[in-house]
Order: sequence, then structure tokens, then C-alpha cells
Amino acid sequence: MKKSSKLLAILLTLVMVASALTACGGEKKAKETTQQKESTKTEEKKEETSNDQSASNEEEKVDEIYYLNFKPEIAEVYNQIAADYEAETGIKVKVVTAASGTYEQTLKSEVAKSDPPTIFQINGPVGYESWKDYCLDLKDTKLYSYLSDKSLAVTSGDGVYGIPYVVEGYGIIYNNAIMEKYFALPDKATDITSMEKVNNFATLKAVVEDMTAHADALEIKGVFASTSLGAGEQWRWQTHLANMPLYYEFKDNTAYDNSILAGLAANEIEFKYADNYRNIFDLYVNNSSTQKGLLGSKTVNDSMAEFALGQAAMVQNGNWAWSQINGVDGNVVAAEDIKFLPIYTGVTGEEKQGLCVGTENYFAINSKVSPAKQQASIDFLEWLFSSEKGKDYVTNQLGFIAPFTTFEEDEKPVDPLAREVLAWMEKDVESVTWTFAAFPSEDFKNYFGDALLEYVQGGKTWDEVVTIVKDSWKSERAK
Repeated sequence: MKKSSKLLAILLTLVMVASALTACGGEKKAKETTQQKESTKTEEKKEETSNDQSASNEEEKVDEIYYLNFKPEIAEVYNQIAADYEAETGIKVKVVTAASGTYEQTLKSEVAKSDPPTIFQINGPVGYESWKDYCLDLKDTKLYSYLSDKSLAVTSGDGVYGIPYVVEGYGIIYNNAIMEKYFALPDKATDITSMEKVNNFATLKAVVEDMTAHADALEIKGVFASTSLGAGEQWRWQTHLANMPLYYEFKDNTAYDNSILAGLAANEIEFKYADNYRNIFDLYVNNSSTQKGLLGSKTVNDSMAEFALGQAAMVQNGNWAWSQINGVDGNVVAAEDIKFLPIYTGVTGEEKQGLCVGTENYFAINSKVSPAKQQASIDFLEWLFSSEKGKDYVTNQLGFIAPFTTFEEDEKPVDPLAREVLAWMEKDVESVTWTFAAFPSEDFKNYFGDALLEYVQGGKTWDEVVTIVKDSWKSERAK
């Protein structure tokens, strides 16, 4: 019996072990089957995702971008550029040009379509406020990195939303031949030996007043060409020169990203830099080639002719003035002698101030189109301003002063004042923004200009001029 019991126990044990092994094997097999199924599913999913991505990439393949052009006069050049770009890259550039004076209206219509512009234009900070929902941040693009003066870009917070592609600049134009003649005078009262040393108002004033004292030796009628104050001829003073004090006043308002937006928000002005304006204005008038009493009859053309004929050493104007100077019969100013100086007024730190540089022409990329179209549009603009063929179009056919470091010396405009603007933008100085875009009205400018004429003629004090400027800003902004 004992043997039987032992045998039975052994048999039961063997059966249990066998069952356990069978269960283990089954479990293992089931696990392996499950893993195989999961692996198959994963592979199927991977293949599915890969197919989706391929389909997506196929959909994102860009063969056309769309540029809404602002300037009708250069539409044909852009059509040529588009043809060359397509031949080189296979990407078609659709160029549509808005009729003169209808750009905003056309843009509103076009962005609502199923195939909207991928590249469009804004007119600076004011335009950005209207179109910021459509403007892509361009701060990480090569195009932005090419910009020679990054303070010119339209920014908001850390983002860059508009890139200027053509600029103009103004300041004090001077004839370097006359300046060199002054520096060589044995009896001059200053120790200044080159224009590089003239980097603030105090130095400019000392040089100018000493030049007036030596006018006969320098063979000039006055240091500055006539301050044209006739009706319709005052824009250099009531707009361009007025830009200086109001730029600094609005720049002080750190609640805004730039001086233009601060100016647009200002219902009143302090005219806190009025004395700085008076500094330079008085310097112009008191050292002019024309007596004060005659300035009310002088035109801009008179002023530019005086400079071109060598009767004056300096004149306030912009780079557009070269063709006018060069076209004067009897012009004696050589292209290599025509230079720019910033308008110094005595503001603290103005040694780091550049020319007044601005534009109303900024590229923006449509943030509402696909990322692929955005990148293709950026690629086109980078090609236009960095490739040999693109740059040739920009300089020689579009005729732009392009504010980019990609242009070599022999690729820049031949116009000496245009080259001066570019040279100043590449210096370690800060360009002065065209803040006059924020002025409340044309009437405001005219009240300012008329008050200046009365001041020059002795009919108004400077304090009265200041009051007129402040009051007319307030009343015009309130309309």
C-alpha cells in the first residue's frame, strides 16, 4: 500500500508539472502571437503614416507664389524678374500690380480669395497695424539678416514683420571740395581738419560760423543755400526738418515700439525739442547765401542751383537731389565731392545719429498661406537681393537703393548721394526714422511753415512759433 501511495503521488506530481509546462508554453505562444500582431499593426501604421507624409509632401510641393506689386511703373521689370526666376528654379512668380492709388483696396480684395498673395507690401508701422494678422515673423530669415540697418524693419515685441526693400535718405548735403578748402585755411578759427570730426551741433556751428567769416576766401555767397520759405516751398523745414524734434520726442515714449506709432497716438505734443530745432534752423538762416528778408520768395530750385553753382557749401535735401544738382547748367560740383552729413541739432548723444532714412515700401509674407508657400516666397526675395542676377535687376532696372549688405561696391547705385545713404546705413550709427508719417495733416505742416517765415521776417518770436506748432497739432489731430 505504501508503494502504491508513493507511486500515485509521483504520478500526480508529473501530471501537475506537465500541466504547468503546457500552460507556460501556451502563454508564451499566446504572448508571441500577440507581439507578432502588434508588430504587424505597428508596421502597418508606420507605412500608413509614411504614405500620409508622402501625400502631404506632394500637396506641399510649391510651383507658384504670388506677389502683389505696389508700383505700376516697375511692373514690367517684375515680369522679367519672374520669368528669369522661373527659368532658374521652376517656381512661377505670379505678379499682379495694383492700379495707382488702389493698393490697400486691392490687397483687401485679394487676401480674401482662395489663392491670395504670398508676398505683399505694407507702408511701415501704420500699415502693419492694419495687416498684422497677415504678417509672418521674419526675424529668422536670411533676408532680415541681410538688412544693413535693422532698426528700419517693422517690429512688434521680438518679431520682425516688415522688411524695407528700398530706402531714401536726407540730411545736410555738402561740397567736400569747399570743405577741404576751408580746412586748408591758415587762419581758420577752429582746429577741425576733416568732416569726420564734425559729429555734433556744437562742432558744426563752430565750423559754419567760421566759414561765414571766411566766405570771400572760400568764394561762396554763404555756407548754406537759401532756406526756401515761399508758399509750397517750405517742405524741407515744416516736414523734413520738423521730423528731427518730433522723432526725439516720440522716441522718448517707450510705451510704443517706434516713434511713428507714438506720434499717431499723440493728441498733443510738448515740442520738447523745440530749442534743438531752432539751433539748426537759425544756423541755416544766419549763414545763408540769401538775406533773411528775401527768403520768403526763394524756391527749392533756387536753393539747389546755388549749391550746384558753388555759391554755397551746404544744403539740406535728400538723395533725390543729385539729378537736380547734376542737371543745373554750369554745375561745378563733382560727383566725388558730393557728401552727406546728419542734421545735428544739439541732442545729447547725437554723435551716434545717422541720416534721416525711411521708406513706405516694406515686404511682408502672408502668414495665412501654407508654410511651404511662405518659405518659397522668402526664397524668392532672398534670391532677388543676394544673387548676381537679382541684384543686377535691383540696381540697374528697378533703380532701388536697397538697404542690404549683400551688395558689393560695384553693385551699388552710381548716384553719389544714393551711395552716401548706403554708406551711412552701414556705419555704427542709428538712422533717424521718418516720423513725419505721423503728422496730423498737411494743414499742420503749413501752419508750421508759415510761422517759420514770420519768425525769420521778425513778425513772430520763437515762443510764438512754439505755441502755434503745439496748438495746430492739437486742433488738427482733434478733427
